[in-house]
Amino acid sequence: MARIVHCVKLGKEAPGLDYAPLPGPLGQKVYENVSKEAWDEWIRLQTMMVNEYQLNLADAEARKHLLKQMERHLFGEGVASVPNYTPPKQ
Repeated sequence: MARIVHCVKLGKEAPGLDYAPLPGPLGQKVYENVSKEAWDEWIRLQTMMVNEYQLNLADAEARKHLLKQMERHLFGEGVASVPNYTPPKQ
């Protein structure tokens, strides 16, 4: 049986992640408060951001930027607009 969380991004009860997607406190926060559906949405958005902004993930600053955007997307006011990105209808 799937673990159910109250997803802060979607505002509803939904199946949670199977494990923390990141190490440390931020990963635990995501694990406890974000659903699989919202995490998958973030992964798609992150992929678009990497491609559109041509981010080099070997660069620590690029990874730091993505983590900040992830926090904004999942727990805050959302990310800055990405060219050609249309958010999914909820």
